[in-house]
Amino acid sequence: MLALLVLVTLALASAHHSGEHFEGEKVFRVFVEDENHINLLHALASTNQIDFWKPDSVTQIKPHSTVDFRVEAEDISTVEDFLEQNELQYEVLISNLRSILEAQFDSQVRATGHSYEKYNNWETIEAWTQQVASENPDLISRSAIGTTFEGRTMYLLKVGKPGPNKPAIFMDCGFHAREWISPAFCQWFVREAVRTYGREIHMTEFLEKLDFYVLPVVNIDGYVYTWTKNRMWRKTRSTYDGTKCIGTDPNRNFDAGWCKLGASRNPCDETYCGPAAESEKETKALANFIRNNLSSIKAYLTIHSYSQMMLYPYSYDYKLTEDNVELNALAKATVKELATLHGTKYTYGPGATTIYPAAGGSDDWAYDQGIKYSFTFELRDKGRYGFALPESKIRPTCEETMLAIKHIANYVLEHPY
Repeated sequence: MLALLVLVTLALASAHHSGEHFEGEKVFRVFVEDENHINLLHALASTNQIDFWKPDSVTQIKPHSTVDFRVEAEDISTVEDFLEQNELQYEVLISNLRSILEAQFDSQVRATGHSYEKYNNWETIEAWTQQVASENPDLISRSAIGTTFEGRTMYLLKVGKPGPNKPAIFMDCGFHAREWISPAFCQWFVREAVRTYGREIHMTEFLEKLDFYVLPVVNIDGYVYTWTKNRMWRKTRSTYDGTKCIGTDPNRNFDAGWCKLGASRNPCDETYCGPAAESEKETKALANFIRNNLSSIKAYLTIHSYSQMMLYPYSYDYKLTEDNVELNALAKATVKELATLHGTKYTYGPGATTIYPAAGGSDDWAYDQGIKYSFTFELRDKGRYGFALPESKIRPTCEETMLAIKHIANYVLEHPY
């Protein structure tokens, strides 16, 4: 009986894992030419359940662009008919989302516990933060900077050799729950720092002259939810009076042009800005930590996926920053460095024009706090797998991203301010 129970539990776990309800779901890419096409997509979205992957809401669609979105199985024929009748050009990126989600776990690494080449659940990541800090006391310290809406502890790792008045780089991962490659990168970065300190000249210099603050998962509640209930969840898990809809987009919740542009006041939307700036405990904890350490933090790096882009402020406005020329040159050099390893091409530029306008983002907020080198990375890929990037891509993705981060670290050291 017990054996049977274990089997049933395992079956349930794997069903949750892959998300049984993704059976037969498709991800479409539509080619948008003009305003007429945009209006058609607005009409489609108002009558069907559509999960926008890129851009992340129907309001952010621009002419001469592509739109990626997920459609539930029962709506597929309606959507396909609509696209064909209106002569919208499209392709199917993913024909059965469930099989792609099951194939995510394709890593050949057979680790039972934590692995840098697998997607780790929150419990495993939390235990890892403890372990990596206790095994490397001369390089890593762990602190709690707050708790999430559901009461989980937000752990921050400080990576670097202890020393007085060191400049710092702050890096966070896991803002949006379904972007699993993001936390995988934060873990990889910490491992590389520890592994190559004293062996590789650049990393050794960085850790002696800089501190890296690494927040492995910002939106822990949402991340847990993607492992247990709905793999495609994006927002936090907070609840508010007056609405049954759950969660706020933490990257629309910062006090930077809050809710002005590319964010929604509707709690049911994926880009809901929250009832107020910093309404989310996760956002507030992050912002408080940065405010308390503003004098030392010289760069802010936030890791998202997908689309292979390196963005800098502003996203909340079409205006350019006073550091635009320098940020553009640094981004250009950084993506060039990233491409040297696997030939992965990134685009770069100010957020609003390069991807889409979005108010309340952490990079704009950090920049307006005085952190000049403020960047958002959108990691692999460009839509073949989207949020379902297979584990076999973790290593190459993280290796090339390391080159980018090291390039920025070197630049920060050479350009003090």
